[in-house]
Amino acid sequence: MRRRLPLICVPLCALSLSACARAVSTSGFKGEQHEVAQSIANLQSDATTGEEKKICSEQLAAAVVERLGGLKGCEKAIKNQLTEIDSLELTVESVHTTAAGKSATAKVKSVYEGKKQTHTMTLVKEGKDWKVSQLSGV
Repeated sequence: MRRRLPLICVPLCALSLSACARAVSTSGFKGEQHEVAQSIANLQSDATTGEEKKICSEQLAAAVVERLGGLKGCEKAIKNQLTEIDSLELTVESVHTTAAGKSATAKVKSVYEGKKQTHTMTLVKEGKDWKVSQLSGV
């Protein structure tokens, strides 16, 4: 389980907020780009409220959930990670979707424990929903 945990720990550290933090703004995006930004905002909101079940079932791509040991393994990993998250500010800087509309990348800036970081988040479209599939540092 330890090898699989980092697959999602980094996204949660980059996206989770304490209850007093501000929400992700999606107003600068239109169409599919807005939907992608909204998915990131939903993940942040669910992490803020400790909704590990909702994160695993609604916000993360099926492949990520599978790598974390299925739904129960994912919920346990997310619950453990959420207990370690304190406070963070997050801004979605840009969103790019593929021509086929099946995947997207978002440039996300965060401030975590006073340190500014930029990440590229990858999302995939599963059915009608955009779900987080990967996060990498920039």
